[in-house]
Amino acid sequence: MHLPDAIEKARFNMIEQQIRPWDVLDPQVLQLLAVLHREDFVPPAHKALAFVDMEIPLTGSAEEALSTGRCMLAPKVEARMLQDASPQPHEKVLEVGAGSGYMAALLAARAASVVTLEIDPDLARMARENLARAGVMNAQVLEADGAEGLPAQGPFDVIVLSGSVAQVPQALLSQLRVGGRLVAIVGSDPVMRATRVTRTGEATWTTEQRWDTMAPRLQHFSEPSRFVF
Repeated sequence: MHLPDAIEKARFNMIEQQIRPWDVLDPQVLQLLAVLHREDFVPPAHKALAFVDMEIPLTGSAEEALSTGRCMLAPKVEARMLQDASPQPHEKVLEVGAGSGYMAALLAARAASVVTLEIDPDLARMARENLARAGVMNAQVLEADGAEGLPAQGPFDVIVLSGSVAQVPQALLSQLRVGGRLVAIVGSDPVMRATRVTRTGEATWTTEQRWDTMAPRLQHFSEPSRFVF
């Protein structure tokens, strides 16, 4: 089998064997995953893992990358978060945790504009280069601590946290437009849930816990105190 054929076969298998069985059924999401080349956002050392059901380290050792959140989420998790966020062609999106830029590229294909925040300078540079190489013109990468969001450019229609947090900060919820959605993986090991918070009014939000998963932590988000008796 020629290499291009093998890559397309691996991409097809990723969609049909990992993503679709995980209740990702939105035809627009599935079509986007088929045409946006995930392997172009994976570090060269890990290209062979591009379509595998796992988190992919972006910098340093695998253990270090996973413990500091410097990794790509598993394909099925990215796909289902995109489906839950459901960005529309007129909407403005904020992502926290650019990583390699892949999630920003997915969001940018569906939305009017994306700003993605990345605290790690090396990853911010990687994301910027990957998005430029892929021809994504409507996503901007900022080197910044995303825990406070980006109030100067809000409000946003969609906010996506590409990693897990113990709880969603009110500072981020306040940057949603009324009708806007925030999608995050919330909780602590061993129980985390993909959560969608919708702003329903000036001071009201509704929260849905949609599915269980695990993901590495985003940096600088507050952790609850752990009491030891």
